[in-house]
Amino acid sequence: MTEFKQTAVLGAGVIGASWTALFLASGRDVAVYDNSPTAEKTVRDYVARAWPTLESLGLVKGGSPDRVRFCTSAAEAVEGAAFVQENVPERIGIKHALFKEIEPSLGKDAVVATSASGLTLSEMQEGWQDPGRFVLGHPFNPPHLIPLVEVMGNERTAGGVVEAAERFYEAVGKVTIRVNREVPGHVANRLQAAVWREAIHLVKSGVASVEDVDKAMWAGPGLRWAAMGPTMLFHLGAGEGGLAAFCERYTDSFNRWWDDLGVLHLDPAVAETLVAGVTEEANGQSPADLSAHRDALIASIQKAMAPLRAN
Repeated sequence: MTEFKQTAVLGAGVIGASWTALFLASGRDVAVYDNSPTAEKTVRDYVARAWPTLESLGLVKGGSPDRVRFCTSAAEAVEGAAFVQENVPERIGIKHALFKEIEPSLGKDAVVATSASGLTLSEMQEGWQDPGRFVLGHPFNPPHLIPLVEVMGNERTAGGVVEAAERFYEAVGKVTIRVNREVPGHVANRLQAAVWREAIHLVKSGVASVEDVDKAMWAGPGLRWAAMGPTMLFHLGAGEGGLAAFCERYTDSFNRWWDDLGVLHLDPAVAETLVAGVTEEANGQSPADLSAHRDALIASIQKAMAPLRAN
């Protein structure tokens, strides 16, 4: 835990606040910068709400919500920080301006990771004089509950920096994957985009309602995917012979399904259909109530799976 003891979080929206809670729980000091005048209250309230869940998951390891301080500039926040998590809005001009501001104040061994989901590492690197200590560290929302972090460097990344970022994330309770080649959306966002495209197609073509498509996911494959990935599950599902037998048995079926998958774009008409459907599905519950219910379910799943994952 002594490695990366001093951390900084730049950008304190939902993602930044969640990272702050997790870093604090791990026993680290966190310096936060956000230009919103309400950032301090928002982050402190978020941490207070998240703390009981972090305790129940065993992620509070000598940490305290009081070990956070709020800075008036990004440059001030990164001074002395060994690990910096950047979460400012995904507009390349904003990113580049931030990197230009903080670069002179960074320690020579500091690692800076970006939470960016829509921008590529190479285009963000253009905002640095020396991008050697800058990596992708893309979480899934909310980071204090969802373990995944996608980590990536490239030929402009200094040796050992990706590995250092992976060590840090794993030390605070995350599960990392290595992104080996730059593609828009990285890995997990592309997977969920592919599933959502077909979910929209099923709704648009009248196969099922928004609510029933959602239900089909959480009551069906979503449960299995929480345990293992699709390829391993198909390997197990074939019985004797494993994945080789599965591919032989279901090649024609999968090719037929893939040929029939929808090709569409998210336009205003499609969005209107989806909004109407999810409004009906919400049945009057507020986003805050639904988010609390989501977080409680995720926390319960994590608690139930933790002993099994440890084995």
